[in-house]
Amino acid sequence: MSAIASRPASNAEKWPAAIQVAGMNRPSGLTANFIVHRAALSGLLWPSFSPLVGPYSLANRLVMAPMTRSRAQLDGTPGASAATYYAQRASIGLIVTEGTQPSEDGQGYLMTPGIYTDAHVAGWRTVSDAVHAKGGRLFIQLMHAGRMSHPDNTPHHRQGVAPSAIGSGAHMFTPTGLQPAPAPRALSLDEIGQTVADFRFAARRAIEAGADGVEIHGANAYLIQQFLAPSANTRTDAYGGSIENRARFAIEVAQAVADEIGADRTAIRLSPGTAMWGIDEGPEGPALYRYLVAELNKLELAYLHVMQQGSEALLVDIRRLWMGMLILNRPGRARDHIGVDVTWRFADLESYGQMVLANPDFVARLKADASMNAADRGSFFGGGDAGYIDYPELEIDVDVDAETALT
Repeated sequence: MSAIASRPASNAEKWPAAIQVAGMNRPSGLTANFIVHRAALSGLLWPSFSPLVGPYSLANRLVMAPMTRSRAQLDGTPGASAATYYAQRASIGLIVTEGTQPSEDGQGYLMTPGIYTDAHVAGWRTVSDAVHAKGGRLFIQLMHAGRMSHPDNTPHHRQGVAPSAIGSGAHMFTPTGLQPAPAPRALSLDEIGQTVADFRFAARRAIEAGADGVEIHGANAYLIQQFLAPSANTRTDAYGGSIENRARFAIEVAQAVADEIGADRTAIRLSPGTAMWGIDEGPEGPALYRYLVAELNKLELAYLHVMQQGSEALLVDIRRLWMGMLILNRPGRARDHIGVDVTWRFADLESYGQMVLANPDFVARLKADASMNAADRGSFFGGGDAGYIDYPELEIDVDVDAETALT
């Protein structure tokens, strides 16, 4: 039993579950909570040394999580305001872009960007240049939606592809409204090889577009996680059945991308235990992730990005197995828990989504202990500049040092 287990629930709720699992000692009481909270922020905002992601030094330990915004042009070129949107948020240590399809087959949603044509490269170049001009760093997330697609949303209007011909049971927005996502077509062995090659090619194009690196999307019920989950993968060849086989596609993609652009510019995102859109990793799920993370660790990638909604005990194991930089994302995390995972060494960096979306000056607001804008959920996906580049910023000077901020 952990040290926290015998304490009242009201105290336990003040701390992330990972800390409860580890049973670490910590201060108690409201004053101590405030002190620890401000100390945790200090470690994020004014690190004693610049955190390294691959070859890059970051200004702080905060990361903008990838978020689909559905504002690209019909051909997948980033929209006219994308450069402004990302540059507004360049004070954060690392920006991970919205999911970006590596091929026509990889698109799932309407108006999402791609990174496989000359027009895509030119569009992303304006984004990269704008972020770099503000001193920021940017990784483009490579996302193949797999069975989470609809023919009406793609340029070629073909049936979606997946490890097996099993539908997700989900509904998707299309040009004609909400429709069921059709059952996909199972990829052949040759097509799996081509899909790996598509990731490799897209990674090269991302670097040509000025990105500092790429994050492979292996989470959230999309293609790579579909290979991991027996509910979506019933193959009987080298890509299905055993843990090793179901992890093979993810490892091959990571290896191919690392070979193409360098391991220090290659990262991957995973969401162990996430159950959505028909994904069920089954009782072998934790063992699969222990195997997968250990194998990925051998590649010496720039970082591993974990979206944590599953087992805290598994997260502890992942932290032990992964020797490189670990970014942790906890959806819905309370503001007064920002910095806790870094403080207690469950992660090297922490990523945030909606708070960064609604607060382009997220870092400044944390430094000033200022209130946060509320996110407008109605403008998350699609639309124009409203809810995209018009969130207000602070009008006060927040160029303060760590000592001042903690007094």
